[in-house]
Amino acid sequence: MLRKRDLQESHALYELMVHPDVFPFVRQKAYSQEEFIFLTKQTIEAEERGELISRTILDEWGSPIGTINLFDIEDNAGFLGTWIGKPYHGKGYNNPAKEAFFNELFYEMGIERIFMRIRKVNVRSNKAAEKLSYVTLANESRKSLLDELNAGEDIYNLYEISKDLYTLHTMRSVTVLEDQHQLKEA
Repeated sequence: MLRKRDLQESHALYELMVHPDVFPFVRQKAYSQEEFIFLTKQTIEAEERGELISRTILDEWGSPIGTINLFDIEDNAGFLGTWIGKPYHGKGYNNPAKEAFFNELFYEMGIERIFMRIRKVNVRSNKAAEKLSYVTLANESRKSLLDELNAGEDIYNLYEISKDLYTLHTMRSVTVLEDQHQLKEA
């Protein structure tokens, strides 16, 4: 489902990223194939320095379909950035990619908190974030951070995912699966 970024997949990812339904919401914009390759190389180097964590999202055949990233890592926290190519929207890739990434971040990389800034005009992403039981709207609880992100304008909603809340969600999911398995055996 996820793998470390690789220059070999740059062409396929660039073609998916430039779609008009995707491009406006991508944090690392590239306006040419060459620029995308350069940005990917910079991303790989930044990860080696511990500045960010970036993975390619794959479909069930191992083809690249988007990226998921943790940017601006500071004090075991960072900002999530995800995009998936338009042909893969609504096909069930987003949640499994996020859960695989969150498991890696929280349980292997020592991250304690993930923030998501989502443009208020991006209704699709706001609704998706609000559906997740482990996500909290942090506009009030992290008001100073939100004010910094918005810089005097009202552009973003701020969401937060804590390791504790995500772990609770994971434990509940395991319990539900175990209960379902026991019912099937009965």
